Amino acid sequence: ECLRNLRVTDPRDDKTRIERAKGKLLRDSYIWVLDNKEYIHWFKNPWNRLLWIRGDPGKGKTMLLCGIIDELTKPVPNAIAVSFFFCQATDVRINNATAVLRSLIYLLVTKQPSLISHVRREYDLVGKQLFEDINAWEALSKIFASILENLRLPRTYLIIDALDECTTDLDLLLDLIQDSLVYSSVKWIVSSRNWPSIEKGLTKATQKVSLCLELNEKSISAAVATYIKFKVDWLTCQNKYDDDTQHAVQHYLSANANDTFLWVALVCQGLANISGWKAEEMLAAFPPGLDALYRRMMGQIFNSEQAKLCKSILAVISVVYRPITLDELASFVDMPGQRSSNYTVLVEIIGLCGSFLTLRERTIYFIHQSAKDFLLKEAPNIFSSTIDDIHHTIFSRSLQVMSKTLRRDIYSLDSPGIFIDQVEPPDPDPLIAARYSCLYWVDHILDYNNRGNSDNSLKDGGSVYSFLCQGYLYWLEALSLIRSLSSAITIMRKLENWLQAHKSSDLYTLIYDAKRFALYNRSLIEHAPLQLYCSALIFAPEKSIIRAKFKNCIPTWIQGKPKVQAHWSAILQTLEGHSSFVNSVAFSPDGKQVVSGSSDET
Repeated sequence: ECLRNLRVTDPRDDKTRIERAKGKLLRDSYIWVLDNKEYIHWFKNPWNRLLWIRGDPGKGKTMLLCGIIDELTKPVPNAIAVSFFFCQATDVRINNATAVLRSLIYLLVTKQPSLISHVRREYDLVGKQLFEDINAWEALSKIFASILENLRLPRTYLIIDALDECTTDLDLLLDLIQDSLVYSSVKWIVSSRNWPSIEKGLTKATQKVSLCLELNEKSISAAVATYIKFKVDWLTCQNKYDDDTQHAVQHYLSANANDTFLWVALVCQGLANISGWKAEEMLAAFPPGLDALYRRMMGQIFNSEQAKLCKSILAVISVVYRPITLDELASFVDMPGQRSSNYTVLVEIIGLCGSFLTLRERTIYFIHQSAKDFLLKEAPNIFSSTIDDIHHTIFSRSLQVMSKTLRRDIYSLDSPGIFIDQVEPPDPDPLIAARYSCLYWVDHILDYNNRGNSDNSLKDGGSVYSFLCQGYLYWLEALSLIRSLSSAITIMRKLENWLQAHKSSDLYTLIYDAKRFALYNRSLIEHAPLQLYCSALIFAPEKSIIRAKFKNCIPTWIQGKPKVQAHWSAILQTLEGHSSFVNSVAFSPDGKQVVSGSSDET
């Protein structure tokens, strides 16, 4: 249970997915790094404990790290530990420092199970909130330090790809990396774009080695040439090129790649759909440079019959906070006819979006972070709506899909006493299209309003007020069923904080009551979702707005209701964990954190 709650993602699965998405990990395309002088300095010198690999977008940093991971685990796999993480800016679950740290710890514990004791020491007192609450980074940092102090293996390698895609608390992550360089058995590899802010953030690391891909032009050119040969051989076999076509394609790619793996991959993806006899004459349609190629791809979309649909899809995918599934996409974009549930048609529609998007197991991803960067930079020239309006559209559609989908006992569990561990989603899952909406609807409307816009959604009697009055309990049930109830409290706090600065007294009062209801019943609802309509409601204060709004949800078989207090008490939350007397309590200067000390030495 502890390990399951610690897990954000399994980086080993991420590595497999990345390698499959990018075609194939070619040893000849990364082997050069093993003979690189900077790499050797880092690898062999015990005092050089940090290797920073940096380069521009599309230079192959991620695949290079995949190769290094394979090489490091080859010689004596049981004598070393390799823990790694791939940051992804387009996914809020894996674009933050806490997710990085949780995953590094997860792999270390998986490799050396005895290390779980360092996690369990705190987890047994607090539970999964240890990994999720406002103090998660501080708690995990201490656990991480304790683990590094007690590693039994002679060498541990910690690897983080794409620091530039860690969009939340990157400074904390950089500090942690530098602070951990004191452990002689631990070595780090990190990669990023050539960002001065990251270089500045690593200035304390005096034992670091910097490997700049642009300064290793000869090696990168040879690696890209190997990749080009591999891709052209595949195209030759796939599209039956003759010798002249094969030579022409290889020559064009070699002359225009500018040592950029991504450009080669995108051009070859475009050539894959062109008959062999047309390939040579079409080469000039693929201009050198990523931005130029992206503009060419957008030009093709503009000239297609489904231009409006493709632009709508790209707009949504550019703005969402994590990659969404085909089912979720259909909630935000008007699909032609009755095609929103037809998997084959949806896959074909994604294919119409040029090479910007890729589909993996029903989830839509950008082909590369640079593709999203391009679309956002060129948004005024591409999308028919502003980014602000796209946020508002996703918010509005989210309310629509939740209002239409969510209901009491949506999984038909019947028994109010059933525990969450006994719950299996039905097939088809009625929540499949609403999961993203349940988690991020508030983020989109707050982003819209925080950009200087205003509408009636966050005003008394507006759409947020109406939704909460009609569907709050059903929303809590859905979040419990998808194991994300803690998000409800976070979301209510975000709304509460925003409303404190704006005058919407009725909505603020409702949000406050809803937050108290969720806080008070959190443990109960997490373990038994349908107790929302039983214990949670009947033990809520008599004057609770949520109790009043949903009193008809109380089962009729509950005849005698307990006597309860009229209003919520002053106790916001009970913090448990100590096994003895609490001797001291202190608040942080900003009032957001509290620490306590007990006679049990915790």
